[in-house]
Amino acid sequence: MTRLILASGSSIRRQMLEDAGVEFEVARPDIDEDAAKAGQTEPKKVAVELAQAKALAVSASRPGDWVIGSDSVVAAGGRLFNKPASREEAAGHLRFFSGKTMQLTSGVALARDGRVDWSDVELAQLTVRQLTDDFIESYLDAEWPEVGHTVGVFRMEARGVQLFEAIAGDHFTILGMPLIPLLTALRQRGILPS
Repeated sequence: MTRLILASGSSIRRQMLEDAGVEFEVARPDIDEDAAKAGQTEPKKVAVELAQAKALAVSASRPGDWVIGSDSVVAAGGRLFNKPASREEAAGHLRFFSGKTMQLTSGVALARDGRVDWSDVELAQLTVRQLTDDFIESYLDAEWPEVGHTVGVFRMEARGVQLFEAIAGDHFTILGMPLIPLLTALRQRGILPS
């Protein structure tokens, strides 16, 4: 029996699929995301390549199964950002984002039998309001360490929404996976009923 596998440790990606009524299993991919980003400057390319790498890492050991890989990349001020390694680094990221527009790029891919069958990448623009040091500290008091698992140092489904003064883009893309294109691709392949 063909199964659908989510190659991700992200709780929000799992929640999105569960809420959409998709049946799947989870298998964490073993890839070094920071190494894959090293030297890269094009967010769309990085996001889709990471999504594909995650899907392929799991697909190689799951013959016949469909594997979803997904990843998000944040760029601001001409820089790509990694997940913060510490609370201090998270505060530094937030100070850098303050008053800037953050580009959040989310990629998603489907792989089967060790090859990528489909991928998509979507972009959202999030304008960060001016953040005071006091706000950043109180925000991290409430949100750390959970936001340490997110490249933009925010969870939109929690207090992260307070960081922004304007948002343009698909809600699911901002949460970390272009869900609507993925559901369409799953239906086209007969994985979900149409």
